[in-house]
Amino acid sequence: MHGDHPIPESHRTFAGVSYVFLDRDGVINRKPPEGEYVGRWSDFHPLPGAEQAIAALNASGRIVIVITNQRGVALGLYSEDDVRALHEELQRHLSRHEAHIDAFYYCPHDKGQCECRKPATGLFEQALRDFPEASPANSIVIGDSISDIQAACRLSMPSIFIPGDRQRRKEVAEKAALLADATAESLADAVERFLPPHR
Repeated sequence: MHGDHPIPESHRTFAGVSYVFLDRDGVINRKPPEGEYVGRWSDFHPLPGAEQAIAALNASGRIVIVITNQRGVALGLYSEDDVRALHEELQRHLSRHEAHIDAFYYCPHDKGQCECRKPATGLFEQALRDFPEASPANSIVIGDSISDIQAACRLSMPSIFIPGDRQRRKEVAEKAALLADATAESLADAVERFLPPHR
């Protein structure tokens, strides 16, 4: 019991979370239409409340890690240097909101070419090696694609699904919502409802 009220099930599930794995496009910034990619800062449009949500995670002492598929590199639309430059610009942008990302991991490969493109778990496994105190038991995945949620399931990590555009691939989104431990309207909503400051 918490005071006179039982602790909500979601807060029990996520109570021990110290590491937050975020997808990028569709969670931090607006996802482009199918077949288009965000390869440069000029194409990057933060979603409402994303900066404040990341700042709240930082303030709570949690480690925030971005795991992102960047197939546009494999397609020749932009380079790995462009990805790194975008992430540097994102850090500068977040710093103006007293926020930061602790680490970025990206997959530059096309489908079926690697073990790091989500739903494969290679990038998560690399992050778990780089952050030895992180484990599936104290981590969570927040994503807007079924590949994010499938990766979390493979790692036995809890997950929160952000449906985004409800008209986009509705059946896949419904499946992802069933696989996830919770759903939220946005990153800001997920942090406010499920990842409050440690008490």
